[in-house]
Amino acid sequence: MLGCEGGGVGLRYRLTLATGLVECLCFAGVVFGWASLVFVLKTDGYFTDLCVNLTTGPNSTVETVDRMNSSPWSSSSLISLPSLHLSLSLALPSLHLSDCSGQDEQFSLVFTVTSFMNNFLTLPNGFIFDRFGTMATRLLGICLYTTGTLMVAFSSSALSMLLFPALSFIAVGGILFLITNIQVGNLFGSHRSTIITLYNGAFDSSSAVFLIIKVMHEGGVSLRSSFLILSVCSVIHLLRTFFLMPNTHIPYPLPEGFTYGVSPGKSNSYNVEESEKTRETGRTPEGEGPAETDDMPLQPDDGQQSEDSGKVASFRSCVQSGFFLWHLVWLSVMQLRHYLFIGTLNPMLNRLADNDSALVSQYTNAFAFTQLCGVLCAPWNGLIMDRHKGKPLAPGETDKEADLRSSSLSLFLTSLQCLLFSICASSPLLPLQYLTFILQVLNRSFLYGGNAAFVSIAFPGVHFGKLYGLVMSLSAVVSLLQYPCFALVKGALGGDPFYVNIALTLLTLLAFIHPINIFYHCRKLTNQREDMAGGAAITLAEAKM
Repeated sequence: MLGCEGGGVGLRYRLTLATGLVECLCFAGVVFGWASLVFVLKTDGYFTDLCVNLTTGPNSTVETVDRMNSSPWSSSSLISLPSLHLSLSLALPSLHLSDCSGQDEQFSLVFTVTSFMNNFLTLPNGFIFDRFGTMATRLLGICLYTTGTLMVAFSSSALSMLLFPALSFIAVGGILFLITNIQVGNLFGSHRSTIITLYNGAFDSSSAVFLIIKVMHEGGVSLRSSFLILSVCSVIHLLRTFFLMPNTHIPYPLPEGFTYGVSPGKSNSYNVEESEKTRETGRTPEGEGPAETDDMPLQPDDGQQSEDSGKVASFRSCVQSGFFLWHLVWLSVMQLRHYLFIGTLNPMLNRLADNDSALVSQYTNAFAFTQLCGVLCAPWNGLIMDRHKGKPLAPGETDKEADLRSSSLSLFLTSLQCLLFSICASSPLLPLQYLTFILQVLNRSFLYGGNAAFVSIAFPGVHFGKLYGLVMSLSAVVSLLQYPCFALVKGALGGDPFYVNIALTLLTLLAFIHPINIFYHCRKLTNQREDMAGGAAITLAEAKM
């Protein structure tokens, strides 16, 4: 294993791997624990002015509580919003019946905007990463993340609108942590896909952080204190940026003796720059002709090889390839299914549980606990994609082709998982949602890990940040459909999402086209090699006669 050669270097590689895992697990994807945070925000009275009393019109109880909670008295803890709301509801039963669908819609809009910004801004972030390197990208991510956590910490029910920019900053900062950590897989060549999927699984599991905040809130810890702790932890990200990450990029394949981070030894900037130059020009550092490279996309123009095999394919040819377009469809339809499920989980549970808050809390906790398993499920996908490593290649077969062939099974299993998850999520049976939660975290860990691994396999590494950012940004545009879907359920369908769920389930069938396309492409390449080998054998036999 490349990462274990050399005592000090190997130790640094392992520290980078371990701390990157902690960073992704505890910080990067916390916004996807939205269902748990919504429970806390509702308790603290966010957007309660949108609740309408079914008997007397606008909810005077909630408005009174909001005014008292925002007054100077509230800071002295003489009275709290939840306790007052409960007391008034018990004393005035006629005021207890209220319609908070407007509040739910606003929370759904917050998550829609957040998830859109999380993906859409990955494109400019990818350009920043490719152009300016790891350190500049991480410093930007740390600034955004810290700003977001501080905004949530100092928000209140009177400043509910702060949630829109705050959650967006946290989401974008988190995805920057993930992008810069994905390259850590390059340090461990034969386990590259496994590590990439492991980090994406940790990204998914970090949504459980909001469950911890929910549990702490129920134990008396304020929302402000929890988010101030997250803000202080930015010191850890800074230390890791300077000591355990490169200034530019981690190349692949890894040059011998590659080092990075602040150290008394020789700087590694020359190695990185020379490696990137070699990969872009197709020549050795000495300029003595074309270098052997595995960075040619296997399908730059719908299966046609690049005219000049000594050069890396252009960014434009990669974007126009059939692989990229079908991969975009594959990601978009499944991501839309997941985003709509997460964004509407709280109102869905309220509807199925007949507004039993204790039961809703129980299922919300169960969902958040299952998110912890993302980091355990994701490496399975990596092992599937790396299963051919260490085995001899077929005559004439490249490493890229072998990697792509292995990825087709991973992409197919991910599509199948999403179909099963969508079917269970469409069921109105509340106990079945436990199975839905399990399938959701399994599929989500496969989805994003497989997405990053496929982009790193099928296209040149010099375009990874841009291509990864572009596919995430375009899929974000599709994910905006979740809000009109929610509005349709609330309005025309009377709160019953059954028909929308059926439509999304049918839409997920499009995801199966991508792995089938890859499978037949790899079979075509295999047949071409066999035909060429057979033709060469016949020519050789004729020459001997």
